[in-house]
Amino acid sequence: MVESLLKTAPAAEGRDAEEDELIDGVVAGSESHAERLVRTHIGWMRAVAFRLLRDDGLADDCVQEALLNAFQKIGSFERRSRLKTWLHRITVNQALMKLRAMKRLNEQPIDPLMPEFDENACRIEAPWPRLASTEEIVERESVRALVLSKIGELPDNYRIVLMLRDIEELETAEVAELLEISESNVKVRLHRARSALKKLLEPLLRGEAT
Repeated sequence: MVESLLKTAPAAEGRDAEEDELIDGVVAGSESHAERLVRTHIGWMRAVAFRLLRDDGLADDCVQEALLNAFQKIGSFERRSRLKTWLHRITVNQALMKLRAMKRLNEQPIDPLMPEFDENACRIEAPWPRLASTEEIVERESVRALVLSKIGELPDNYRIVLMLRDIEELETAEVAELLEISESNVKVRLHRARSALKKLLEPLLRGEAT
């Protein structure tokens, strides 16, 4: 259920003639085409950068640098994917570079946020007076903001893996490559991040959050 609430990116679609025309114009040096590319993509690019960096100024800088990088490399874009997919990868890369520069991806413990278990391997938790239905949860306008807020409470080395897999919808292999860690490490961090997030979201699932 939590994972379904996090999904945001639409399914990939085949590139159309209009997109090819836009790319061709940018490659040819057309200012109007370059401006159209920026107007079309800058909004979601900034949203991606902010989700990862959680800072307005850093997100703005990230998008500017990502667009500059894109314009410099668009001549070598092989068009095997949508332009948005290519720009998304550049934006994520740029954000991760900034996080590394600030040493924000250092290992941090997540154990204090994990569920606790007794000697019989049973989870220790307070009794639940009621359980909110899926319909109740999904219909609340504040749910997505609350989920993103709780994700922000996770240690960065787990938060980033969760963001890249469950929100940016990258494959495990892509996340491993971007973070320069093994795929098994990505899977472990993702599992632990999801477990910690579910614990943080318990007031919502109990029907206690508004």
